[in-house]
Amino acid sequence: MSDIYHMFASSNKIDLNQIEIMEQTIEIQNLKCGGCKKTIKNKLKLLEGVSNVTVNIENGTVSFTQESDEVFLNFKKTLTKLGYPLVADKNSLGKIAKSYISCAQGRMEN
Repeated sequence: MSDIYHMFASSNKIDLNQIEIMEQTIEIQNLKCGGCKKTIKNKLKLLEGVSNVTVNIENGTVSFTQESDEVFLNFKKTLTKLGYPLVADKNSLGKIAKSYISCAQGRMEN
């Protein structure tokens, strides 16, 4: 398993021996509204090994079920590409701008 996942898992007291299918809740940055929520849900539900995606705007969290640590890394990478890095990760002006674009896309989708 990657060092990134080990750091996240140890800080959140996750039992790495039971990683096959587990529920996660993570805090993300730049989550502002329903447009953000819609984009995040629509993109993350397409990832293999990810299910039950829920987004809580008020708490700035995303909850999901994952099948493996590789799934978690892909999940994190996708969120970052959309402009919503984890709270523990570096945020930048570029990621903030991406989040506004993702938000606008979510507002325009039916």
